[in-house]
Amino acid sequence: MSDVSQQRRQRLTGIALMCGAVATFSCLDTTGKYLLRYMDPLQVVWARYFGAFLLALIFLNPITRPRMMTTSRPLMQIGRSALLLASTALNFFALRHLQLDEALAILFSTPFLVAVLCVPLLGEWVGWRRWTAISVGFLGVLLVARPGFGGLHPAALLTLGSAVCYALYVISTRVLARSDSTETTLFYSNLVGAVAMLPVIPFVWTTPNSAFVVALMVLIGALGSGGHYLLIRGHRLAPASTLAPFIYTQMVWTTALGFLVFGDVPHRWTVVGGLIVVSSGLYLLNRERKLGKAEPSAPVA
Repeated sequence: MSDVSQQRRQRLTGIALMCGAVATFSCLDTTGKYLLRYMDPLQVVWARYFGAFLLALIFLNPITRPRMMTTSRPLMQIGRSALLLASTALNFFALRHLQLDEALAILFSTPFLVAVLCVPLLGEWVGWRRWTAISVGFLGVLLVARPGFGGLHPAALLTLGSAVCYALYVISTRVLARSDSTETTLFYSNLVGAVAMLPVIPFVWTTPNSAFVVALMVLIGALGSGGHYLLIRGHRLAPASTLAPFIYTQMVWTTALGFLVFGDVPHRWTVVGGLIVVSSGLYLLNRERKLGKAEPSAPVA
């Protein structure tokens, strides 16, 4: 297999992993919003990280893998994990007041932020075709959100802060993928989040009133761990600027889950905007399939 074909295969695999990751994150947000009926947002954050840490400890731990915690960039690992924790907490607080699709529409500013930051921070080329596809996808998001100064709940600012933290998290994930293993990065993500929430949980704890709620608390940890494993693996195979637009496919999953679980009926503009977003992602997928016809050294637009 030629180097060009291998590069194309890796990018397509990375895109598939990214799509799987955002589908998992939609399930995570849905579970988190449901749990908010029974407990404080900080307890939901604790369940997400503590459950993920326990699951990771079972399958991936320093005992069975002695070099699991070995990293060449410990401060970046901690900083990246802190960014993810902040993004998760801000998002769950916002979901107390926003519908899933409203919060996601604001979080969809992340690909644009990643595309802007990956040039100075990662040195990755973003050509005009990809910029156009990202911009078209973002316009689709605006159709869904239909922003207006009188209609946005103040909690939307929390989601905006979550998007900024998440964009920086994605960039740092790409940087760490160059030096640390997927397992190491995932272990630090769960470890830092679980440790940071330990001093907080006694002040917000509410005892679960059913086995079903306990099961959801376990599930949210599994979804968090699994989703970020897919995300990290994807960033090891493809540039952040290539993967970022496929976050838009999360709209399909979130809209469907919002309707099935909470009875949120999508507005016609949600459908129109969703079609635009998905079309943008499909165009970029087609561009990656044509990558094999380009010269290896040529920048991909």
